[in-house]
Amino acid sequence: MSNTATLFERSFRIGEDLTVNRLGYGAMRITGKGIWGPPDDKREAIRVLQRAVELGVNFIDTADSYGPHVSEELIAEALHPYPAGLVIATKGGLMRTGPDQWPVNAHPDHLKHALEGSLKRLKLEQIDLYQLHRIDPKVPEEQTFEFLKKAQQEGKIKHIGLSEISVDNIKKAQRYFDAVSVQNLYSVDNRKWEPVLEYCTENNIAFIPWFPLNAGNVAAQEKIKLIAQKHGATTHQVALFWLLNHANNILLIPGTSSVEHLEENMKAPGLDLTKGDIEILDSISL
Repeated sequence: MSNTATLFERSFRIGEDLTVNRLGYGAMRITGKGIWGPPDDKREAIRVLQRAVELGVNFIDTADSYGPHVSEELIAEALHPYPAGLVIATKGGLMRTGPDQWPVNAHPDHLKHALEGSLKRLKLEQIDLYQLHRIDPKVPEEQTFEFLKKAQQEGKIKHIGLSEISVDNIKKAQRYFDAVSVQNLYSVDNRKWEPVLEYCTENNIAFIPWFPLNAGNVAAQEKIKLIAQKHGATTHQVALFWLLNHANNILLIPGTSSVEHLEENMKAPGLDLTKGDIEILDSISL
């Protein structure tokens, strides 16, 4: 019997019609410090986007709030006209008042402005996957969901996703539209949202973890580091591999502003972790 980790699927079909490679790219880090303003090295940011596509990435995740606007503008500058099969997912529902400041606003008026801006900046007539960045406690969920449903009916959005959401939230949203993706904080060392992942797996919903290496659990980090050293890999590569192996509906969007780091991340699926390695990672206490 083989001692290697279970072979995992390399692609996933979002909404039954968008087939993407499970190792994508998150475009938050191609902005300035605090995810505010332009990047320190715009040429490197452009190279990162172009190199990601060269390496087989066909799923890029961004948001109107990254910059704000900077990430979407750079994606269009680097990649438009877009190659066939490239899925660009963006998000709305947050505002920016300064570096590292993210007030929530999911009011239909704000989402309308955000969506129209994203379409213009990305140079698209329709966004393949538009994700609600956050539920707004100040706005009835029904108003937000109705807006997204209407925008989809108008053809501005092909598919709708949700972010930082509970199972109950997903079920409420499903009364208005098919939620095809969920983007929640999740990693080998932070599995708070395991019930949401399980629900998504059971219902063929893409699960997109952000912050795939929490780095807040010292004991967990030591276990990951030992496995990485054993395989001549980085801790990020091990964390990404674990996620790919953990559930076949997980789509990864590691972000970086460096071509070198991008290329390093893209090697993660090629690791040769053993079943024993996976068992150690599975056992990490949370």
